[in-house]
Amino acid sequence: MTIELSEKEAYGIELRNVVADRLEKLMEQDDRIIALDADLSAASNWNKLQETHPNQFINVGVSEANMVGMASGLSIAGFIPFIHSFGPFVTRRVFDQLYLSGGYAKTTINIYGSDPGFAVGPNGGTHTTLEDVALMRSIPHAIVCDACCAVQMDWIINEFSKHEGIHYVRGNRKSVHEIYQPGTTFELGRGNVLRTGTDGLLVVSGQLVYEALKVAEHLARKGVSLTVIDMFTIKPLDKELLLKESQDKKFIVTLENHSIIGGLGSAVSEACAESALAIPLKRVGIEERFGEVGTPDYLQETFGLTTEKIEERIQDFLNEINH
Repeated sequence: MTIELSEKEAYGIELRNVVADRLEKLMEQDDRIIALDADLSAASNWNKLQETHPNQFINVGVSEANMVGMASGLSIAGFIPFIHSFGPFVTRRVFDQLYLSGGYAKTTINIYGSDPGFAVGPNGGTHTTLEDVALMRSIPHAIVCDACCAVQMDWIINEFSKHEGIHYVRGNRKSVHEIYQPGTTFELGRGNVLRTGTDGLLVVSGQLVYEALKVAEHLARKGVSLTVIDMFTIKPLDKELLLKESQDKKFIVTLENHSIIGGLGSAVSEACAESALAIPLKRVGIEERFGEVGTPDYLQETFGLTTEKIEERIQDFLNEINH
């Protein structure tokens, strides 16, 4: 698969609407599908589910831990629960409930954590999640995804409904650049090569896939050829693809809208170390900081995750390994 950036300038529909629309379709097909929200149904647009399927929607109020407990109970009773809240409230705040009532109890809970990293915008530091992937990766057998666009988010939500266990997907509530054509299908645990190159490997997930493609295009003009992998499933990681595409490469860069500790960069580093892959690696992400108040554009700039900042950080890395 080769993605031409010029074809991907347009924004898709808001991801919150993608999730709500997919859940509505699932509810029409299966009355076991139950959606639970923690007093954020207006923000998630899940209030439409309350209108169209009132018997399959529960607003639990500002009570996220209780929401996880209810989802676990619904799973035991044979239902298929989907839960939503802002990323930190549906992972960090309720981690003990997810770990015990979810993972340990072997129940099924499908989780949409919205507005990760710089996507949080002016909601501020308390609402910022830079550690959700790290937390969710630590739950045994959990599946952890980072959706890059509306097409991929729609597929992920639909796919989650088919499997038992703890499933987490993070993604913006608002519109993001489209990457994939409508109807594209994926496979959990399998990454996608979006651009082929000869010098280095750029492994990315989520909203930053668009920036990764732009960076690869810019660096190509400077004589640096990058292979770009959309590693949308961070757990389980596609180690086979990672090792295959690392062959004959001079370096690896990981890119994520998350702390460089415990996220995609850590997962790739662990896989490389365990495979005795001797190759320079740079993790580009959010380093040793908490969130703050600001627009998404301001935060993306502050966190060093704009196209220009990413390119600069990669160029600095290349200068280091070449001297």
